[in-house]
Amino acid sequence: MNDEQIDELDFLILRELQKDGSMSLTVMAKNLDVSIGTVRNRMARLLEDKTIQIIGRIEPDKVGFHAYARIFISVKPAKHIREVAKKLSNLPEVSFLALISGKYDLELNVQCRDNNHLLDVLEKIQGIEAVYETETNMYLKVLKIAQPQLDLVKDLWVKPVIEKS
Repeated sequence: MNDEQIDELDFLILRELQKDGSMSLTVMAKNLDVSIGTVRNRMARLLEDKTIQIIGRIEPDKVGFHAYARIFISVKPAKHIREVAKKLSNLPEVSFLALISGKYDLELNVQCRDNNHLLDVLEKIQGIEAVYETETNMYLKVLKIAQPQLDLVKDLWVKPVIEKS
């Protein structure tokens, strides 16, 4: 979706979903004072163009992930960064992966059952050809996992709804 297609109603739908991702379309339509068909069509478009994805966010510690870490990776030669990133993205423990600037080339977060599982993952990562160096930081206790509030960027991309007569 490009910025010109996002309007006030899209924003309001996204904000409703941030409050409660399992909210029914009927409740959302009532909250926004629009028809359920309008909400259904907007949701279909937002899902199709991947502006949103509906997922269930779990509390890692409550389901058995007790070792959560951030790993920085240096790749040499640098021409293999994307190849290494692709291999890393296929590891089921990886919950976040990004190309970064600075001393390291890649940053990833992993969620593991325990420290032994984390060690196994680190061995897999270090066994990938062109992985030159890693640095691992353990999260001792995660205090907040959330999406940023949409109101922080509303003025950057929300276009007014144009009423048709």
